[in-house]
Amino acid sequence: MKTQRVAILAVDGVLPLDFGIPAQIFASRRGLPYRTTICAEAPEVASADGYNLVVPGTLTDVRRADMVIVPGYLGHATPLSEEVLDALRHVHGRGRRLMSICVGAFALAQAGILEGLRATTHWRNTEELARGYPNVTVDRDVLYVDEGNVLTSAGVAAGIDLCLHVIRRDLGAAIANHTARAIVAAPHRDGGQAQFVDAPVGRPTGSLAVTRAWSLDNLHNAVSVRDLARHADVSERTLARRWLEETGLTPLQWLLRARIQLARELIEAAELSVDQIAARCGLGTAANLRLHFRRLVGTTPTAYQRSFVGDWSEPGGLQPVEDRVSHLRRPAVDRE
Repeated sequence: MKTQRVAILAVDGVLPLDFGIPAQIFASRRGLPYRTTICAEAPEVASADGYNLVVPGTLTDVRRADMVIVPGYLGHATPLSEEVLDALRHVHGRGRRLMSICVGAFALAQAGILEGLRATTHWRNTEELARGYPNVTVDRDVLYVDEGNVLTSAGVAAGIDLCLHVIRRDLGAAIANHTARAIVAAPHRDGGQAQFVDAPVGRPTGSLAVTRAWSLDNLHNAVSVRDLARHADVSERTLARRWLEETGLTPLQWLLRARIQLARELIEAAELSVDQIAARCGLGTAANLRLHFRRLVGTTPTAYQRSFVGDWSEPGGLQPVEDRVSHLRRPAVDRE
C-alpha cells in the first residue's frame, strides 16, 4: 500500500481529544503508511480548551489529501465557511476518504456529504443531527458507521475504534491489533455492518481479566463455560453475569469472536490451510470456520485472504503480515 496523505482538519473550537486521537494513531513514526498533516483555514486555531494551535497545513493540503479527518468542535451548529465546505466537497468529489469524530459529523453534513447515507455522532447530538439533516439516516446505537469513503464515529473515544477500523481495513487485523496495543487500547473488530458495535475481545480490566487472558491463550482448546468458571473460581451463573457486565457479551459469544479474530490474523498470514486455521482457533472443522466467519465478518475466509494476500505480489504492495508487524513488536507483557 502506498503512503496515504492524511489531513486532520481543525476548525475553531476544535476539541483537543478528538483532534489528538487521529494525530497519534496515524502518526508516521509508527511505521504505518500514513503521512499526517494538521490543516486549517488559518495558521492558528483556537481550541475548545482555551489555547491556540499553530497549524502547518492549509486547505490546499486538505484538497490534495487521500484521507481527511474532521474532529469534533464547539459551535458545530454554526455554519462553516464556504472555503472549508468547498474543500470537503472537493475531497469527496475526488473519491477520497472522509472521516469525522464526534460532532465533526456536522461539518460533513453541512457540506452535503452525508446526504442519503448512514451516519452517527455523539449520543447527545444524534437527535440534533437527524432534525437538521433529514436526508441523513442517523444511527444512534453504534460506535461508528462505515459507508465506504465516508465514515463517522460517535463521541470522543469512539474515534479510537474508527481509526483502528480504518487501519484494519487498509492493513489487516494483525497491524490494527499491534497498533491498539501500542496505544494501550483493546483491539476492535469490524465485520459486517451489524457488527460495528461489537465489544472488543482484547484483555480488558475487570474481575475476570485474568480468566479472559487465559482463555485467549487457550483458543485452540475446546474451552467451555464450565472451564472458565473453574479458572475464575466462581459459579457458572456468577461468571455469566460478570462476563456480560464487563464485556457486553456472553462468555460463548466473546469466545467465538476471539476465535474469529485469531482466524483473521492467521488467514492474512497465508501460512496455514483452512483446516489448520480452524483447528488452531478451536473451531474444529473448516466448515465450522466458514460458517462463523461469514456470519461475523460478512465474507468467506478465501475472499478475505484474497483482499490482503492478493496485494503482496504487486510492486510496492503489502508484505506478508510477519514482515509488516515486525517493527511494531515489543516484549510479551500483558496484551491489553
